[in-house]
Order: sequence, then structure tokens, then C-alpha cells
Amino acid sequence: MTHTRPLLAGLVLSALAACGGPAEEAAAPAPEADAPAEVTEIADPVIDNATLIAGILDAQEDDNKARFDDRNPAETLAFFGIEPGMTVAEVLPGGGWYSKILLPYLGDEGQLIGIDYSVDMWSKFGGFATPEFLEARETWAETWSADAAEWRGDGGAEIAAFPFGSRDAAHDGTVDAVLMVRALHHLNRFNTDEKNYMTEALGDVTAMLKPGGTLAIVQHRGPEANDDAWATGDNGYMKESAVIAMVEGAGFELVDQSEINANPLDIPTGDDFVWRLPPTLATSGEDPELRAEMEAIGETDRMTLKFRKI
Repeated sequence: MTHTRPLLAGLVLSALAACGGPAEEAAAPAPEADAPAEVTEIADPVIDNATLIAGILDAQEDDNKARFDDRNPAETLAFFGIEPGMTVAEVLPGGGWYSKILLPYLGDEGQLIGIDYSVDMWSKFGGFATPEFLEARETWAETWSADAAEWRGDGGAEIAAFPFGSRDAAHDGTVDAVLMVRALHHLNRFNTDEKNYMTEALGDVTAMLKPGGTLAIVQHRGPEANDDAWATGDNGYMKESAVIAMVEGAGFELVDQSEINANPLDIPTGDDFVWRLPPTLATSGEDPELRAEMEAIGETDRMTLKFRKI
């Protein structure tokens, strides 16, 4: 192929140079000896969500890492569409198993709102719910927020907290997703004619979520064939069909469901409860054979349901 245009251009420039024309005037002047070198800014490397969460999980404590195979945090958060910069509410965050992942993952443009059960509901538990315990729950929001500040590290999400029934209206319509991991059964089990804790909780969740926001549920799943009374929450298990019906009845649309957190080895009978399995192992502390049997099963079979606020 003949490159006519560059050749002609070269001839024209040569002719102009020979005549002392514009080609000489256009020549770039030599730089001064003390001119500063031009600095080229290098942009920060783009880190995708999978790489970011992998680094955060790798930094977790060993006790928390031991639960990854059962709880699948990276896959679960990806399924629910949780991303950096979002405002996420976490129900019953406890000692921070998920919070310690979410705070750095959401980043300094995100927010994590912890939500606890109401003190009134905690009083229904009995046993460990002593007067001292209940008194401590009165200041839970402040205590948890202080703990979360230690977990957030550099560049972690903003922090807020409240118990159900004491929602700050400033959060209404601001939340991208509400994460309810193994938290539904207690809300369901303490419903009475005087107080429906589940209705109260779903009311707070609905108010906080943006239109189209996500209600993300991971819950101990009992067999559909088991007795309905067994699956109301007292034993930790609930039926997937019952959970879907209840949440849809509260004004949500089921968008997707996943078997990410399923465990086919967990087949509870009508005499079983979730706390027989790891990490609690409530029934096998003094029985090494039973303990080994429960550990071989692993954590509970769990439904993973993604709902959208209509």
C-alpha cells in the first residue's frame, strides 16, 4: 500500500524548512536546564468487590474464619447485592460476626445501622435475661456503637444503632438493604395478643428501606413436613413457606431465593432444636461421641431469601 499523504506532508515540511518558513518557527524550543520534570499522576488501582471482600475476610479472626464454610459471607452478600457505599441495617448484630465484615466493606461512603430486639422482648427470654442483663440492654445502642467503632478500622462505614420500637425517623427511606441473619425466629416466637414483635419489626424495616430496597433474610430452615407448632421459632427453626407468606403479607415481593446456606445433613426431627449444632453444641458438652456427631452435621440448614420493598 502506498502512503501518499505522509509522503506529501514530509516534502512540504522540508520545502518550508529550506526557505526558513513556518517549520522553523514551529520547532519546539529546547527546555531550560532547571525546568522541573513533568509529574504524571497515577490513578489508584480499581479494586472489584470480590477482591475487596476477599481481603476483608482474610483479615478476620480465626474463630470467625472457622464459620466461613457454613455461613458463606462473600457469596451471601453478593447474592443480596450488598455493595460498598450502601446504607445497610443489620438486625441482631450481636458480637459483630457480620458487622466486622460489613463495616470495612461498605467503606467510608457507607453506613451500618445495628438493630437490636426491644428490651421488652428481651424480658420474655427468661433464664439469662436477668435484671442486670436487661439493664445493660437499655444502653445497648451506645455500647454496640462504641464496639463497632473499634471494628470499623480506617475508612470504615458510619455507625448508628437502635432497638426495634425506637427507630430514629431520620433513617426512614434511607436504607438500601436490611440484613436479618438468624434473627426471625425470636421475633416470631414471642408474639402475643398484647404485642406482636414481628409486626413491629417489619414495620420498622419497611419504614427504613428505600422504595425497592432489599430485605435480606437468612434463617434456620425446618422441614415442611414437621409439625407447624414445632416451627414457630421456639426451636430456632421456621418453615420456608411460612416465612415467605409472612414477609409477602407485610408488603414485600420475593425476588430470589438461594441454597447458598443450605445444609442437607441437618434434618431435624420434632424433638430437635438448632442449638444442638455448632457453634453452641448445647446438648453434647459432656458427650464426646454426640459432640462429634453434631460437628459432623455442621451448622443448621438455612433458607436464603431476597425480598424487595414494593
